[in-house]
Amino acid sequence: MFGNVPIPRYVQLADLMRQRIAKGEWVPGDVLPSIESLMREFDAARVTIRQATRLLANEGLVSPQRGRGTFVTEAAGRKRKLLVQTTLDELVEMYRGDRPDLSNIIESDEQPILTEKDGSAAPRYIHMRRVHSREGERYCVVSIFIDKRVFDLAPDRFRREVVLPILTSLPGVTIAEAHQTLHISTADIGIARDLEVPVSAPVAEVRRVLCGPDGAVIYLGEATYRGDYIRLEMNLKP
Repeated sequence: MFGNVPIPRYVQLADLMRQRIAKGEWVPGDVLPSIESLMREFDAARVTIRQATRLLANEGLVSPQRGRGTFVTEAAGRKRKLLVQTTLDELVEMYRGDRPDLSNIIESDEQPILTEKDGSAAPRYIHMRRVHSREGERYCVVSIFIDKRVFDLAPDRFRREVVLPILTSLPGVTIAEAHQTLHISTADIGIARDLEVPVSAPVAEVRRVLCGPDGAVIYLGEATYRGDYIRLEMNLKP
């Protein structure tokens, strides 16, 4: 039932229970099975069940009520809808209206590590690292590199707004090529802290590159998303 991984058993159990809520097997208003039933089903100790339930209660997914049981209070993932978009226009529209919940965690002149496939390097970049949130919930931490020549066109906006909608609307800035890759991974200590998720929680790592007409990389974004925010939909050709 539980993997041989360096993750506390109650965290693994909470994830299994969270998935049942997310899939609608346990819906708001339902009472969770008794501790004894959960102990038998998951072959777990009473203290493990209590710790897992407390974790879900802290997330607002369940509510223990003395003498009545533990009730499901919210559908996991109800607000978490972030599609993996396949066009730049769709991607920009998805971010429109978002605001980072923090000012820049880091702003520096650090230069990106680019591959030959990415494109050529601009003379200089501005680097920003920050967290994005929706409705008070952190869902993404992103490291951004912007061609300084482009950054200097709207430095105040780049510092306080989501970057992609700015890039696609600035006069004189042309995006000739854009691509992204996505990898499934797990949260390390730093990412877990920034996104307020358990260490080793599933995350999606996305790398986006935008190039100008001369082939120079004007934007590199390396973003890590909470795994429960990402949804991938594809039309399959018969």
